[in-house]
Amino acid sequence: MRGGQHQVLLLIHALAREGQENLLLGRPGSPLFHTAAAEGIATRAADLSGIWRFSSRFDIVHVHDARAHTAAAIASRTPFVVSRRVAFSVRRGLLSRWKYARAARFLAVSKFAASQLIAAGIPTERIDVVYDAVGPATPAEWSGDAPAVALASRDPGKGRDLIEQASSFTVVPVHFSNDLTRDLRRASMFVYITRSEGLGSAALLAMAMGIPVVASRTGGLAEVFEHGVSGLYTDNDPKAIASAITELSSNRDLATRIIAGGRRRVADLFSIERLVKGTLASYEKALRG
Repeated sequence: MRGGQHQVLLLIHALAREGQENLLLGRPGSPLFHTAAAEGIATRAADLSGIWRFSSRFDIVHVHDARAHTAAAIASRTPFVVSRRVAFSVRRGLLSRWKYARAARFLAVSKFAASQLIAAGIPTERIDVVYDAVGPATPAEWSGDAPAVALASRDPGKGRDLIEQASSFTVVPVHFSNDLTRDLRRASMFVYITRSEGLGSAALLAMAMGIPVVASRTGGLAEVFEHGVSGLYTDNDPKAIASAITELSSNRDLATRIIAGGRRRVADLFSIERLVKGTLASYEKALRG
């Protein structure tokens, strides 16, 4: 399960609380499909026949990745909207132009993601910026003496190599986590270095838990917090990363201010209420045509 999959579940549960009926079409056996079923969400296989059959029973179809976008463009019998979560450019081929023209609206996860759609020729009036949200998070007992935590991802775009190089310039130990929610409970900071990012839900989780964040100023991640107020941004350079880690580790007053600022930032911009309000508003626009 990655950030986007967690956001799908968060949105479905939030919409259900608003009285909206939901059906998740997904790949049987996938982590998202399994988790959704275990959480009591109605699920069906997301093949073309399923999309054709079930789409007519609902007011709107909401797709969350490129493959689902293509399938909805082919088989949906009702208007569909597309969440755009990634930072890379939209392809310009014939198939891509066709399927993007088919969508009623786009929900961009950040202003940066919206700019990528606009650069590809999608009219601004068909795009809504709807930020990710953070679900209920158990506050961490922050300790400045705990290790820094970073994602254990081996995705070349996620910058683990830069963090490993930065470790040679600082005395702060870095733990690479495969279970972020667990390991943030005993972290002095969360170090999120990436070469490309649509938004950065992992950074939002850390902020909500009360863990200060050091992050790359790139893509939509640059919209997550205010530098020096609710987080620290750094260039994707090992010495710059190490400098930010050391600054946060050695300045407890700064860390305390950033923890408080991060929590305020999440409450102001990344709440479930804002996610649901923005999503439903986009649905309504799509249905009005």
